Amino acid sequence: MFEQQPETLHQKVKQLAIQALQQSNPTAWFDILYSESNGDVTQIPWAKLTSHPYLQDWLTNHNPQGEGHSALVIGCGLGDDAEALAKIGYQVTAFDISPTAVDWCQQRFPDSPVTYVVADLLALPLQWHQAFDLVVESRNIQALPLSIRSTVIESVASVVANKGSLLVITRFRDTEAEPDGPPWPLSNSELAQFEKLGLDEVSRVVFCEAEQTDIKQLRIEYKKCDR
Repeated sequence: MFEQQPETLHQKVKQLAIQALQQSNPTAWFDILYSESNGDVTQIPWAKLTSHPYLQDWLTNHNPQGEGHSALVIGCGLGDDAEALAKIGYQVTAFDISPTAVDWCQQRFPDSPVTYVVADLLALPLQWHQAFDLVVESRNIQALPLSIRSTVIESVASVVANKGSLLVITRFRDTEAEPDGPPWPLSNSELAQFEKLGLDEVSRVVFCEAEQTDIKQLRIEYKKCDR
């Protein structure tokens, strides 16, 4: 989320996020942004109409077998990551807090096997607890403030099934100091919370954007194992 974008759009996103924080509703701005876009993809800074390249790289190199396995895509946006998983056989549930985004997914992929639903990462359905063999969290945690970060990380970890995998794609910061945002990149201590919640880090890949060499992005794979 928040890839390189025109400054005016960046400022709009930042203003919406700050207003939502001031109203003690940090996730409220997502549907406002989708609604105000009026179907213009260029007004959604993270929408590329293709699966995220770091997810696609993982799928290509790991060749996971989706048949007979469930997957959850957190904050699915316009649905491209979910569709990529469905194509290799996963039974995919994908959710977003924005009803506009979910409607957009259903319009883009009317015959999709993916179950697109409106849901709140801060109040997930109880039936999703430890229910998914693969969970993809791509750039959602970084879009939410540090004041609720522990809660968000706990929520993400809670939906991973025993022996399941979690894939986290995020910006990363080297310091524990609170960054200016959004986005608010994750720190090592924040990422360490996943291990405290029963997820073992399997791999960590660092990416640097060609246009933004000072920004580190990570793809971390976790595995939930018996303790």
